[in-house]
Amino acid sequence: MTTPAFGVAGPIEAVLFDFHSTLVDQGDAVQWLQLAWAHAGRVGRPADVLGEQGQAELAGWVDRIWEHVREVDPANERDLSPQRHREVYDELMQRLPQVDDDLAQALYEVMLETWIPYDDAVPTLVELKRRGVRVALVSNVGIDVREVLDRAGLRDVLDAVVLSFEAGSVKPEAPIFERALAAVGVGPDNALMVGDNPHDDAGAALLGIRTLLLPRTSGTRHGLDIVLRLVGP
Repeated sequence: MTTPAFGVAGPIEAVLFDFHSTLVDQGDAVQWLQLAWAHAGRVGRPADVLGEQGQAELAGWVDRIWEHVREVDPANERDLSPQRHREVYDELMQRLPQVDDDLAQALYEVMLETWIPYDDAVPTLVELKRRGVRVALVSNVGIDVREVLDRAGLRDVLDAVVLSFEAGSVKPEAPIFERALAAVGVGPDNALMVGDNPHDDAGAALLGIRTLLLPRTSGTRHGLDIVLRLVGP
């Protein structure tokens, strides 16, 4: 990739948002585990079999599953195809003796059901649209997350949805950002990238896109009002 020449920062005409841990929180891991338990047709609670401590330990691990994933998929191949996404997931789950095949299947099938938008996600996007700023989603993900966007009320306020498995490129590579810029019709000097990952999302800065990193938060709000302050009235 050719290093771009220094540009002149113009007004922000488009904001590119990461998805997971930026616009949506994946929800409570214990709830995810309990939902999968019921989905697998098991009675009671996981804690009835695993104990409270065992449930807490397992929930803590699955809560960070996509951070553990770099151990088995450092090249982000899982984000380029649904098949590879599932293969990597299965490889990770095989490391957990307390998770059998049926529970692993159930966890995967209900995975997106606990994902919810931060309380300030939709209001921030609505306000950006009111100000005439275009908005795109740019996500490293190997499965279609549009059902979450629809459920969360996010899809109607997005001008473009760029998913890595459809784009054939993963952040921090340039092509996925370039595709998003083309989708909203702006150049890098007039865009802002908002994400949580200092490796993946910061790739936008190499293209000359101003980049804001907000670390993952566990509360209901994510501090997205800072985006509105950066964009201006």
